[in-house]
Amino acid sequence: MLYRITSASLIGINAQTVDIEIDVSLGLPGFIIVGLPDASVRESKDRVRAALKNCGYKLPSVKIVVNLAPGDRKKEGSAFDLPIAVGLLAYMGVVQKERLNDYLFMGEVALDGRLRSVRGVLASAVLAERLEFNGIVLPAENVKEACLVRKLYIFGLENIVQVVQLLNEPESIKPRKYSLKDLLVQNVLCGDFNEIKGQQHVKRALEVAAAGGHNIMLIGPPGAGKTMLARRLPSILPPLRFEEIIQVTQIYSAAGLLVNGEVIRGRPFRSPHHTITDVGLIGGGVIPKPGEVTLAHSGVLFLDEISEFQRKVLEDLRQPIEDGSVTVSRASMSATFPSSFMLVAAMNPYEDVVLGKRSSSSDYSESQKLKYYSKISSPLLDRIDIQVEVPKVEYRDIISEFTGESSRDIKKRVIAARKRQVQRYRGSAKICNDQMGTEEMKRFCFVDKEGKELLEMAVDRLGFSARGYSRVLKVARTIADLEGVEHISSIHISEAVQYRMLDQYFR
Repeated sequence: MLYRITSASLIGINAQTVDIEIDVSLGLPGFIIVGLPDASVRESKDRVRAALKNCGYKLPSVKIVVNLAPGDRKKEGSAFDLPIAVGLLAYMGVVQKERLNDYLFMGEVALDGRLRSVRGVLASAVLAERLEFNGIVLPAENVKEACLVRKLYIFGLENIVQVVQLLNEPESIKPRKYSLKDLLVQNVLCGDFNEIKGQQHVKRALEVAAAGGHNIMLIGPPGAGKTMLARRLPSILPPLRFEEIIQVTQIYSAAGLLVNGEVIRGRPFRSPHHTITDVGLIGGGVIPKPGEVTLAHSGVLFLDEISEFQRKVLEDLRQPIEDGSVTVSRASMSATFPSSFMLVAAMNPYEDVVLGKRSSSSDYSESQKLKYYSKISSPLLDRIDIQVEVPKVEYRDIISEFTGESSRDIKKRVIAARKRQVQRYRGSAKICNDQMGTEEMKRFCFVDKEGKELLEMAVDRLGFSARGYSRVLKVARTIADLEGVEHISSIHISEAVQYRMLDQYFR
């Protein structure tokens, strides 16, 4: 006799259906799982058998064959435990077979019958809504993320006994609900800009970067506050839009990084160590998993001491920065991950690395200096819109009682500038100036005569590349947006050019 139950598996951060086909027949007793299962899926038979026994449903000695269709796609994870258990319960007559097609099932089963959380629930809930299932049955720990899908009944259950009750008496168990207010309430603590002494011009540069979604590099001696400044950048970024919340939560759910099943409410801030590999940064694996560039989607990727990263790893960043997505291809499958993030890089000047202090002496060779800065290639540097020097904090600033602007005040200006950009690019997928293409730049980056002369000087005398030229225009557009004006003046161009004056380190 054949029983069919629907579940889901992840391809990248999206879910695809998996049909669990269970055939029970007479013959030599056994429990076989086919359909390219990995080790964790093959172990399901032992977990399911023990869980059913401990819940009072003992399997008879029969031959059981479980097929995970389609058979040419590799399956991994423990989320198939619950649908397999439900199919066997239908065979034993414990639940009604007719109700199996009403729901999408997923969840790991403990040996005592409890349901444990699994990865990728939000993507599966989105899939269930699109395929018009009556609801999705999953572990109670995964309820909050699934409740972001508003038009689907979410049944977050504690154990197999409750699953049996739902299938036999649907009216006895109500679907779980959370209001968006409860799901999306923000409680993100990332410090405040008024805690930073001095560095007013660096705060201004970070404000411009936040307003336009621009990449930024901070260069300064140890202890100048580069890391402190970078870690407070999320405090001035605009809040996530609802669509971004769903996508970011879906990414973290697929990666198994949701804490207690909570929805991601604030913009991500990822700070990988400089020993990270290219797979860890970009993503990969036999079954492709998201890397740091994807985990930083809609947020900040902070590379502290960027000169210590392997050059190949840094070069791999170029395509995700340019395209806002990354495709990981393997022999069995390929997956595309979103990777639209703000890159914040920090490094020490050569003098502080080699000599341990700032010095005007020339007791080190120019070739050593060039070798140090050459770790960051010109194509990657061109993709970093803003480069700003972070000087040592003076004693008078350390003891000063002046706190400067708070993150809340800066954030208001950033949000106002972003609103102008969203209105400007309405009808397209672009939401900030950094994402402008050639056509948008022609339409929205009108420059006066004095501004054009400054741009000509930047290209001819400072050696800006064509990409560097366009990046300066984008930053100038953002500076104008912060002032609330439509036309880009020479003042805006001048400030934007100043943010690229540290190119001298790398030429």
